[in-house]
Amino acid sequence: MVDERDFFNQATLRICSSLDIGEVAQECLDYLKGYIPLDGVVVSYFDEKSRSFVIMAVKSEIPLNEEVTNIPMPPEAPELLSRVKTSVRIFNDTEEYLIPFIIWRTLGLIEKSSLLLFTRFKGQRLGQIDFFVRGRNRYTEEHAHLIELLEKPFSIAMANSLQYHDIVNIKDLFSQDIRRLRRELNQSADTEIIGANGGLSGVMEAVSQVAPLNTPVLLLGETGVGKEIIANRIHYSSPRSEGPFVKINCGAIPEGLIDSELFGHEKGAFTGAVSRKPGRFERAQKGTIFLDEVGDLPASVQVRLLRVVQEKEIERVGGTSPIKVDVRVIAATHRDLEELVKEGSFREDLWFRLNVFPIHIPPLRERKADIPQMVHYFIKSKARELNLRVVPELAPGAMERLMAYDWPGNVRELQNIVERSLIRMRFTDLSRPLDFEEFHPHSESQAGRPATDPGRTVLTLDEATRRHIQEVLGIAGGRVKGKGGAAELLGVNPSTLRHRMRVLGIPYGRGSRRG
Repeated sequence: MVDERDFFNQATLRICSSLDIGEVAQECLDYLKGYIPLDGVVVSYFDEKSRSFVIMAVKSEIPLNEEVTNIPMPPEAPELLSRVKTSVRIFNDTEEYLIPFIIWRTLGLIEKSSLLLFTRFKGQRLGQIDFFVRGRNRYTEEHAHLIELLEKPFSIAMANSLQYHDIVNIKDLFSQDIRRLRRELNQSADTEIIGANGGLSGVMEAVSQVAPLNTPVLLLGETGVGKEIIANRIHYSSPRSEGPFVKINCGAIPEGLIDSELFGHEKGAFTGAVSRKPGRFERAQKGTIFLDEVGDLPASVQVRLLRVVQEKEIERVGGTSPIKVDVRVIAATHRDLEELVKEGSFREDLWFRLNVFPIHIPPLRERKADIPQMVHYFIKSKARELNLRVVPELAPGAMERLMAYDWPGNVRELQNIVERSLIRMRFTDLSRPLDFEEFHPHSESQAGRPATDPGRTVLTLDEATRRHIQEVLGIAGGRVKGKGGAAELLGVNPSTLRHRMRVLGIPYGRGSRRG
């Protein structure tokens, strides 16, 4: 005869041995098989939003499909579960009961017996723990009574495990943010903004005016002009500088994921959402969020963003309660938002909210006087990064070649040209002056010609763009994306470049090799 008090005490010690429910399941499997027939333990809970059972742990002495994490249920599942009034049920033939049958068919074991313990915490149904053994009619009321004794310890253990894993997931996310922010702080706080006293003097004056405030800022300018650097300076010059600076490129995230990335999601909000995840706004609490390419946001997300800017609150995907956030918004775009508003693809009310303090960052062609300082800065920093023994000097005429070019890819393109030249020099003669001999700007042959030169052919903008893209493709060996690809050299998103190439009739990929 079982000493129930000793059984309860020994089992509870094992149930409380860890916050990891998988470890608890293994401890209980090892102990309980001395009292009941037992081949394994499965811990799960029913997620009403996704209408599926989420598997938390599987510990088995027989082969099972342990890769399963979610098991979809039929529409009647919530009603069937609501009818359960007892703490423990015996299923000596799982084929007779729909929910256990679906679960075990998915896990790969049909002919079995189960003792199903339903856990509850603070009056709410929490989940279930399935003690199983091969064969039918293996369990008795005496076995069920022993498991029922452990309802409270198992319920507390399961609740603690769920909360623990939520905390661990959130901690991991914030730890990643902290590591990234420390790197950025070291890089950004003391970063010299080249042109601050030259072509960017007006921009820096605007930054000094708006940085101390909580006002939303809209950074406008072509791709590659340095909008992120200006956003960095605003944040690290603000009272929020000790808080997080969270960046997100709105155009680089698939439409189906952007909601979850920005606002987070609850556990079970969609397939694969096995735990609660805070979004970028929550992770930017007491700090700043930088929404790059905000003009690419889909309409549904614009509505939610408007709520954040207006009401200072978000709602996670799958959530029902608003969450207050204290976050400053800096948005950026290379697109004409006013024109997008007229076209109906960007909300006018959101534009008004973001456009409180716009800052236009001029393209590099409008501040060419800053190019020499930029080139020398890039040479020094990249030479150090590449571990070059000496910092190369510029060859005669090299700077003039760079100054003669209009830089449609702006600062990013200039930086890429310098880096590529240094990489190539690394494998040749380091004592040779840097002449950018591989750089052949399409405007070079016309540099210095008077505008009234009757022999000059004026290209259309599309033709000039087509030629430039083709030239960069040649430099990149025909590659659009990846390190050293045309998109990187031009400072644009690969999908944006492919779209432009289609419009201009420039073949790429398989199409570029057709007869």
